[in-house]
Amino acid sequence: MPSPAKSTTATVIPALMYSDCPAAIEWLCKSFGFEKHAVYPGEGGTIAHAELTFGNGMIMLGSAKDDGYGKLVSTPAPLGNANTQAPYLIVEDADALYRRVVKAGAEIVRELNDTSYGSREFTCRDPEGYIWNFGTYDPWAVHKA
Repeated sequence: MPSPAKSTTATVIPALMYSDCPAAIEWLCKSFGFEKHAVYPGEGGTIAHAELTFGNGMIMLGSAKDDGYGKLVSTPAPLGNANTQAPYLIVEDADALYRRVVKAGAEIVRELNDTSYGSREFTCRDPEGYIWNFGTYDPWAVHKA
């Protein structure tokens, strides 16, 4: 059966809602190295929609709201900072990014370490409670024929 995926840069793009989306955008760019691809302001200082890139990957985000979609997703805070998904971002230098993230004040929830599968990685929590994993493990490279 042929794949329904479109042939494009990235076909899986996580979407996140933030209580203070403008602050989250700035923090994600400063701390993790995301770049603003598109930011569409909403009413009252909110963000209707934003797209941030990281290499050839992307996340989409917006301000949390109490609408139809907002009832389907949640920020971590009402869930006791629990996350049901946690992005993994492939990096060239986990040590350098770790230092940058610590300097930005991220909560480190899994220290920088070397894994049995050859990755150097760590896990942190952003100011609104989302979990982010960073490491050098590249499943695309490992599984090449």
